[in-house]
Amino acid sequence: MALEMRTLRPDEWDVWFDQLELAFGGVPEAPPWRELYRTLTEPERSLGVWDGADCVGSASAFSFRLSVPGGALVPAAGVTMVGVAPTHRRRGVLSSMMRRQLDDVRAGGEPLAVLTASDPAIYGRFGYGTATYALSVEVDTARVRLSVPPGTDEVRLRLVDPQEALADCERVYAELVTRRPGMPARRPGWERQAVTDPPEDREGASALKCVVAERPDGSVAGYARYRVKPDWDPAGAAGKVEVADLDALDPAATAALWRYLFSVDLTWTVRAGKRPVDDPLLHLVSDVRRSRPSMRDSLHVRLVDLPAALEARTYGSAVDVVLEVEDVFCPWNAGRWRLTAGAGAAVEGSGKVSCTRTEEPAELRLSVRELGAAYLGGISLTSLAAAGRVSELRPGALTETSRAFAGDVAPWLPHGF
Repeated sequence: MALEMRTLRPDEWDVWFDQLELAFGGVPEAPPWRELYRTLTEPERSLGVWDGADCVGSASAFSFRLSVPGGALVPAAGVTMVGVAPTHRRRGVLSSMMRRQLDDVRAGGEPLAVLTASDPAIYGRFGYGTATYALSVEVDTARVRLSVPPGTDEVRLRLVDPQEALADCERVYAELVTRRPGMPARRPGWERQAVTDPPEDREGASALKCVVAERPDGSVAGYARYRVKPDWDPAGAAGKVEVADLDALDPAATAALWRYLFSVDLTWTVRAGKRPVDDPLLHLVSDVRRSRPSMRDSLHVRLVDLPAALEARTYGSAVDVVLEVEDVFCPWNAGRWRLTAGAGAAVEGSGKVSCTRTEEPAELRLSVRELGAAYLGGISLTSLAAAGRVSELRPGALTETSRAFAGDVAPWLPHGF
C-alpha cells in the first residue's frame, strides 16, 4: 500500500501524537504536557504520513515571529514534532515531509524556518544551520561569590505564585524580545509552557517557585522561576537550586535575582541551562571555573526566502558584496545575490538594505546552511571560513561581510518548542 501524506485533521491528533511519542522512545508525556501540546498544535500546519490506518510520520510548525538583528520581528515557521516510526525509516518519509513543509512555508510568505534538533546531524542536509548556542552552568555557591552592581540593594524581591505572576513575567519577557536576536515573541497560550509543572517531571525537586524583582517604584523588572532539590551528605545539607528561567530588564535586577538564588537555604549548588552564551552571570561570579560553564547547540535557522530574510535584519557595518549561494533543497535561493546595506540599516521602509539577483562576479561562496548559521549574528562567517565552509573570492570580502553580519549581543533561544 502506498504511503499518503496529508494535513492533520483535528480528530486525528491523538493517533498522530502517539506516533510522535513512539519515535522519541515511547515514553508518554505527562497529561498536562500532552494537553498543552494539543492546544498549541496548529492542525493546518501539521503533516501526517499514513500507511493505511497507521500514522508513521509527523511534522508540524508553529507560527512564530522571531527577533532578528536590529529588533525586527520576522515571521518564522517553528518546525516541531518531527518523527518517523521505526518501521518506516530509510524510505524517504522525513525528506518528503521536509520538502512539503518548506514549500508550504514559502507559499505562506515566511522568510525563515527554525527548529531545535534532537539530533543536529539530521537537519544540515535540509539547509538548517546552527545559529545559536545555549550556556549551562553548575555553580559551587560555597566557593563562588557574586560582585553586584550599584542599585542591587534597592531591588525588592517577592516570592509569588508562578501562575499569579504570569502577566508581570510576560511583560518583562516581551520587553526583552527585541533586545536580543533569536527570541520568539510569545503568542497567547505559550506562557503556559513556562509554568506547566507536573509532579512526575520534578525528579525529587520541589514544585516550581517564582521570585520577582521590583524597582523602588513597584514595577517588576525581572523574575526567576526555579525548583529546590533537597539532598544531604555526611557533611550536612547539599541541596541544589535548579533554575528554569531568569529574565531581567536591568543589571541591578539581574544581580539581585542571582544573589537570591545563590543564598537559598540548605543548598550549595545552582544549576541553570538554556542561558545566553554571554550571560551577565559570567561577569558577576568570582570564579568562572567553579561555575562549570558548558555549551550546546540550540536554534537552527533555515533561510526559506533568501532575499526577504537578508533584507529583514540590520547590519553592524556597511556591506556591498556578491554572494554565490548553494541551495540544493530549495533551488529558488541558489545563485548570485548582491547584498548592500548601510551601517545599522533598518529594513522597514528605509530602502537601505537590498538583496537582488545579479550576474556580477561572486565575492563570497557559501551554502544556505552557512547563511542560516550566521544570520542572527552569533556565528561569524570568518569562523565558518576557517572550517572551509565559506570561500573568499575577492580579497577583503570575508572580513567586510563577517563584520557586517556580527551582532552586539549573542542570539538566544530562551525555551524550546
